[in-house]
Amino acid sequence: MKVAVLGAAGGIGQALALLLKLQLPAGAELSLYDIAPVTPGVAADVSHIPTAVKVEGFAGEDPTPALKDANIVLISAGVARKPGMDRSDLFNINAGIVRNLIEKVASTCPKACIGIITNPVNTTVAIAAEVLKKAGVYDKRKLFGVTTLDVLRSETFVSELKNLAVSRTIVPVVGGHSGVTILPLLSQVPYVQWNNEEIAPLTKRIQNAGTEVVEAKAGGGSATLSMAQAAARFALSLVKGLQGETVVECTYVEGCGKYARFFAQPVRLGKEGVDEILPIGELSDFEQKALEDMLPTLRADIELGEKFVNQ
Repeated sequence: MKVAVLGAAGGIGQALALLLKLQLPAGAELSLYDIAPVTPGVAADVSHIPTAVKVEGFAGEDPTPALKDANIVLISAGVARKPGMDRSDLFNINAGIVRNLIEKVASTCPKACIGIITNPVNTTVAIAAEVLKKAGVYDKRKLFGVTTLDVLRSETFVSELKNLAVSRTIVPVVGGHSGVTILPLLSQVPYVQWNNEEIAPLTKRIQNAGTEVVEAKAGGGSATLSMAQAAARFALSLVKGLQGETVVECTYVEGCGKYARFFAQPVRLGKEGVDEILPIGELSDFEQKALEDMLPTLRADIELGEKFVNQ
């Protein structure tokens, strides 16, 4: 099992490299790439941690050597959000970065599962799909937007509010990965009773949690440590799926198009990536309205990515 991290010298990438070195199964390979010359040093640094995971680092303009024979590619390369920016403000810079990296993935390891972390995920996943399609190697079972951070935040906030064991708190999160497109299905959390005064503010907090971190860091960056943990959790679930275990995660994928071309929902992972896209289940009236209200935004985000590649 070989996992490549593109953007490995950044705030998310370094933390993600550490978590994968500690948690990937014995015998796995971890390939770290970034344009920054420090990347081989990051690889040397984590390679000194005593686990049976081999680490290699690559720097420079061309990620091809890092991608050779990769089973999973995680892309966190790009610029981070600053105060006053929303994820769409990142588009002009990050769209080009993702396009260029995906072109290399298409030519070097076209059968790899790809996890897109780079924001705005609603749009960058569509960019990746269109680039892969142009190269003739698009397999929608193998392309994922990593929305796991919304799930982690939901689990944390719900367990704190309701005094639950966080390890047992399960919160499905559907839709997209920014603002109103993030929809935690609080009505589906097991063993929890809600009153109407709790749902709207908690939903809003989950939707705006990224901004909470950006403002708390006072211009010093965005969510890197929690995002790295989210990406590691998703990558490890993907590894288990590829090895034949049954794992379910919420992730942003191309499905039947019932809501939008790409939509985050529970997915059963398997040996080819997506094994089955699971239904989102019954929604409360609040959730149903929130779902309907988000769809124009989500569809516009997706269209922006498609046009970026095709115009």
